[in-house]
Amino acid sequence: MAGVKISGYGAGLPKLAVTNDDLAQIVDTSDEWISTRTGIRERRIAVDETLTDLCVEAAKAAMAQAEVMAKDLDLIIVATVTADLPLPNASCMLQRALGAVNATCFDLSAACSGFIFAMNTAQMYIRGGAAKTALVVGGEILSKILDWTDRSTCVLFGDGAGAAVLTASETEGILGITTGSDGAKGMALNFMEREIANPFKKTSGKIDVDDMDVSRFLYMEGPEIFKFALTKVPVSISEVLKKTGYKAADIDYFVLHQANYRILSSVAKRLHVSEDKFYVNLDRCGNTSAASIPIAMAEMSRRGLLKKGMKIVIAGFGGGLTWGAALIEV
Repeated sequence: MAGVKISGYGAGLPKLAVTNDDLAQIVDTSDEWISTRTGIRERRIAVDETLTDLCVEAAKAAMAQAEVMAKDLDLIIVATVTADLPLPNASCMLQRALGAVNATCFDLSAACSGFIFAMNTAQMYIRGGAAKTALVVGGEILSKILDWTDRSTCVLFGDGAGAAVLTASETEGILGITTGSDGAKGMALNFMEREIANPFKKTSGKIDVDDMDVSRFLYMEGPEIFKFALTKVPVSISEVLKKTGYKAADIDYFVLHQANYRILSSVAKRLHVSEDKFYVNLDRCGNTSAASIPIAMAEMSRRGLLKKGMKIVIAGFGGGLTWGAALIEV
């Protein structure tokens, strides 16, 4: 069975940086309120950029680092819940923009765990011999589904895309992956953009799910998601370490989904690991859902933090509810 390694990372971010003070001008909040509760100080918000634009920027950077051409790509997976269009899907739009004529393309929806789910899928294609070179992208423009009058949600999220190129290799770069889902609790984080509306259905114009009012904006039960993350993330990391025979002390960096600094700090304590080993960029990017892990990895690569032989644990958690962790060797 072929090994799989990650040969390149890239990121694409909107030009506009929106600070907490900027948000305080449009919603009842403050820099102190946001930063002390989340660790976020600014985020990038798309104004002129499309999701495809951001994915192209991230993909080209990852491909350049991996030294692969568009024609070399056998597979493109885009993890997103905010594609530019319902059809064609985000991966096919990215394929067209790159000119990746030989790639099979599809999207994957697993919210903030999307990059890990997509990476897991891509490595299975490669190990099974169906692909040799895969482009995996996590990208979101969450700003278009936020209620900008709701300070409990609009201050948390940002836009962006991150990409990784996976290639068949004689050496092993993806040592282990674990994933999980709990759909029974999925409505704790939801977005119901479209409802059934056809000539055969009578509708009041409003959807009720389990007696809960929903709208066209993202809805989140913050305390439930926080509790879910603190429960599942340490467990999923422990599972992937056990599967691979490593201990938390053996890991050089932990790169978690960038949702809330309190979550990162709590996970570090539960794993008995120094917070210094946890890479953080949520202060500058906010929560970019499926994009957060690959954006962070691209930053680390660009800063020269990823040295050959290092062991990196990545972990995602979010809507679905979904979670996953992977152990990567640089």
